[in-house]
This record gives sequence, C-alpha cells and structure tokens, in this order.
Amino acid sequence: MEYDESAKYFSYSDEDHDLWMLLTHTRYAIYRAREKELQRYGVSPEQVGVLFIIQALGNRATPSEISRYILRQPHTVSALIERMSEKGLVKKVHDLDKKNLVRVSLTERGQKIYESSTKRGPIHKIMGILSEQERVDFRKILDKLHLCARKEIGLDREQNLYMEE
Repeated sequence: MEYDESAKYFSYSDEDHDLWMLLTHTRYAIYRAREKELQRYGVSPEQVGVLFIIQALGNRATPSEISRYILRQPHTVSALIERMSEKGLVKKVHDLDKKNLVRVSLTERGQKIYESSTKRGPIHKIMGILSEQERVDFRKILDKLHLCARKEIGLDREQNLYMEE
C-alpha cells in the first residue's frame, strides 16, 4: 500500500491519531524491508533482534532479561526462543547454581546468521535519506515519545523506585 493510498484512512481531524498512524505505517514499511532482507537466512527481524541481545548480554542472557530488552512478555520470548532453538540458532542451558534459571546462548549457526544480519542494507538505505541534523532531531523526538510510552504502560516503575532510594 502506498502512502497516498493509505492517507485516505487518516482522519485529519485528530492530529495525534494521524501521526500515530503515519508512525505505524512507516515502522511497518521499514520492518517489511528488513524482513525481506532476512528471508535469505530463514529468520525474522524479531529473531535477529534476539540474537543481537544474546550476543550483547553474553552469559547473562536469560529469557526474562531478553524480554526486558525487547519489550515483550516473558511467555512470548520463551516461545520465540523455543522456535529459535528448534531452528538451531540458540541453545538453552540450565544454570548450574540455579536449576530453575535458563541461560540462552548462540549456536555456531546462530552466530553466523547474527554476523550476516549486521549488514542491515535496507535500514541504512532508508535512514540514509536523513541529514545528520534530521537524525539528531528525529532521535530526540523518538526518545521523547518512547519515554512517555514506557511511563504510560508502567515499564519504568521498578527502575524509578531503585533510583529514588
């Protein structure tokens, strides 16, 4: 669907909703470009995102820690990790000290796909149309919206409690 065609769904009477719809459509279009790029590896953008988080966390990667980073419910992340394990991308290991704790690590195949996925061609091509100043401004706006949305859904309550002590 092209933007001109989708514009007919915008109300023009509720500016906040119209901006939200534009943001949603833009995010989806960029997501689809990334999805198309990753098809050759047989993985989704969500799976690559999890590979990235596991790589960054190293031996601290657990399903609950991953869920905090990707803003998904723990049961959703557990199911995603299970599918990734079945594909041979990750392995789950029970912690030796805490038997009920599962650690997640990349397999050799997962590591190779992670490395291949870091090219991010479509993302660079799409974001590349922004000037340096537009990127700075865009980041500030998105950070502001992101922080407000996190507060709206109560994600930062625990962190704020610790900061107040």
